[in-house]
Amino acid sequence: MEIDAIRQKVKEGQYEISFTHTEKLRRRKIEIEAIEQAIENGEVIESYPDDPRGPSCLILGFVGGRRPIHIVCGNVDEPLMLIITAYEPDPSEWESNWRTRKERR
Repeated sequence: MEIDAIRQKVKEGQYEISFTHTEKLRRRKIEIEAIEQAIENGEVIESYPDDPRGPSCLILGFVGGRRPIHIVCGNVDEPLMLIITAYEPDPSEWESNWRTRKERR
């Protein structure tokens, strides 16, 4: 999945947020503006072409240049892209670059 296509969808407002995750975003204190900013400066770090719900990807972006946010997007080729979820990566699961998963022991 191309980050430019995802950015264009966001810029044009051609996305929706998964209803099942809107409450989680509120509890995580992640606002729509933060998601949009993180996508604008972000990069695709994992692709999930065989996801049973349809192809999706994981984006890493930063809010305010410092706060890392992971965003899972799907339906990128559809008229409305779906933002499945967004969260701050857990340092116990991710390397300090926020791009690489730590090996499970």
